[in-house]
Amino acid sequence: MQVLYPRCAGLDVHKDTVVACVRCVTASKAHEVRTFGTTTRELLELSDWLESFGCTHVAMEATGVYWKPVWHLLEAQFELVLANAQHIRNVPGRKTDVNDAMWVADLLAHGLIRNSFVPPAQIQELRDLTRTRKQLVREISQHSLRIQKVLETANIKVASVLSDVLCLSGRAMLAAIIDGEDDPSDSPTSRRAKLARNAQSSSRRCVAT
Repeated sequence: MQVLYPRCAGLDVHKDTVVACVRCVTASKAHEVRTFGTTTRELLELSDWLESFGCTHVAMEATGVYWKPVWHLLEAQFELVLANAQHIRNVPGRKTDVNDAMWVADLLAHGLIRNSFVPPAQIQELRDLTRTRKQLVREISQHSLRIQKVLETANIKVASVLSDVLCLSGRAMLAAIIDGEDDPSDSPTSRRAKLARNAQSSSRRCVAT
């Protein structure tokens, strides 16, 4: 089978370690394997080690989120390939006693790894931000519905006069209920409305004079 990348490497990424295998078809020893930690210092050592062999391509499995720091530190020096773990397992001929990093390196050398799409760093940051915002909005909606359910169970019809129980007026009503107030005419919302009307009347009188 034709070798597309004579000097490449395969990485088996875990939470605390990265097993790296360099594959050089022209060297006396076809494979060089070494284990590194996942701290920034050790990942930089991994980069220097791969560069010392003249590696041009590096492949790794998409294992949880553990591959992301490795990817970010190596993407400036090497052509990276992110492999789907399921696809690699399904390639015929894999043996259980073969080191994962060696297997990834061999597949990469022969061009048998389908590269997963990895967006640029700016798009990744934007994606993380939008996902976090979406999750927060979902959680706020869930808490709002839970509060409305408790109020309805107690026959308190706050949702009948407010579209959002967590708005400023809704929070003031909830605080008044917690403090034991039971007179709607003396609620914080009513007091704010009275103050607003008085301020508006005063401004009109000032303009008239």
